Amino acid sequence: MHNFDVIVVGGGASGFFTAINLAEQNPDLRIAILERSNEVLSKVKISGGGRCNVTHACFIPNVLAKFYPRGEKELKGPFHAFCTGDVMEWFNERDVALKIEEDGRVFPESDNSQTIIDCFLNEAENFNIKIIKQTIVQQLSKEGDFWKIETSKDTYQAKQLVMATGSNVKIWDLLKSVDHSIVNPVPSLFTFNIKDDRIKDLMGVSTEMVSLKVKGSSLKANGPLLITHWGMSGPAILRLSAWGARELFDKNYHFQVIVNWTNDFVFDEVLEELMQQKQQHSKKTIIKHPLYSLTHRLWQQLVKASMITEDLTWADVSKKQLVNLAEQLTQSEFNVNGKSTFKDEFVTAGGIDLKEVNFKTMESKLQDNLYFTGEILNIDAITGGFNFQNAWTTGYLAANAIAAKY
Repeated sequence: MHNFDVIVVGGGASGFFTAINLAEQNPDLRIAILERSNEVLSKVKISGGGRCNVTHACFIPNVLAKFYPRGEKELKGPFHAFCTGDVMEWFNERDVALKIEEDGRVFPESDNSQTIIDCFLNEAENFNIKIIKQTIVQQLSKEGDFWKIETSKDTYQAKQLVMATGSNVKIWDLLKSVDHSIVNPVPSLFTFNIKDDRIKDLMGVSTEMVSLKVKGSSLKANGPLLITHWGMSGPAILRLSAWGARELFDKNYHFQVIVNWTNDFVFDEVLEELMQQKQQHSKKTIIKHPLYSLTHRLWQQLVKASMITEDLTWADVSKKQLVNLAEQLTQSEFNVNGKSTFKDEFVTAGGIDLKEVNFKTMESKLQDNLYFTGEILNIDAITGGFNFQNAWTTGYLAANAIAAKY
C-alpha cells in the first residue's frame, strides 16, 4: 500500500494543473499523479496542431461561458474565480510567454506545445510531485476517511482523490460504483460526410461566412465553412456539431443541412439582387462573375446547379433560373451521411452529471474528498482553447478547496 495525501488520477492538463497549484499552496503535501499510459500530457502535445491552444482571449466570464454547449450555467461562477487573464498570468509568472492571434486563440510564443509540457514537468519536479506512469486504475473504494485505489500494479491510499481522466469510459464506470451518475458520452466536435456533385471537386474551397441549419430542427450556426474531400468542415460545421451533439447522435448522423452561402441575406433579398443584375449587367456572362464574395469555383457549381448554362448572360436568363439560383445561394440542401472526427481533437459530450458536483470547489456532492476536473465532467466546448480553459479553471478550484483542508 502506497500512501499519499492527495492522488490525482489522470496525467493530462487538468491533472497536472491541479497538482501543481495544490503543491504550490502546500509544499509539504505528498501528491501523486497516476497515468495509465507511458506518456503524460499527450493531449497537450497534439493540441492546436502541436502548438497548444492554451486558452481563448475572451476575458468576460459570462461571455466566455457561452462557448460551452454543456456547462455554460455551471462555469459562470468558476470563471469569475479564475478566468482567461488568470491563466495567462499563471504561465507568464513561470516564464512561458504567450501570444494572442487574430482569431482570439492563445498560444505560446514558441509555437510549440513542448513549452507547456516542459513548464508542467519542471513545476512537478520542483514540488516533488510523484508521477506514476503505466498505472491503470481498476477499482475505487472508500475505507473510512481514505480512498483506496487499486491499480494494475499497486494499491494506493489517499485522503483526497482528484479524478482528471477526461473522457474515459472505464473510469466513468468505476465512478458509478461510488454512486455517481454518468451522462452517456457522444461525439461533440465532428465534421459532416457529404457526397454531392455541387462540392465534389471543391476540396479546399472555403467561405468567409455562411449560415447553417438542420432541416426539421431548431439547430443553427454560422461562421466560416471549409469544403473537404469527405464533405464539410470549418468553424460553422463544428459549432453546429457541438450544439447538436445529442440531437445529431439520435439521428445517427443522417440528416439534411441547409446552407445559406450569403449568410445574412434571405431568399427574397437575393432574388431582388439577381433581378437587378439582369437589368444592370445584361451582357455579362453569369458564371464568370461571382456575387456575395463567393469563390469562382463555388459560384460556378451553384450556377450550374440552377440549370444555368456556362454561356448564358444576365440578359437571357429566365425568371425560373433566377429563382433556382436564389434558392441555391440561400437554401442549398445537402444530405449528411455520417461524420468524421475533427483532426486529433476528439471531444465528447457526456461525463459526470453536473448536478452532482459543487462548482465552488469541484468536490463531489455525494462523496467527501472526491473531486472532478476537466473533461471527465459533462462539459465540452467548441475549438479555440475553451476546453483547456475548463481544465485550468476546474483544476485551480479543486486545488484551492483541497489546500483549504490542511
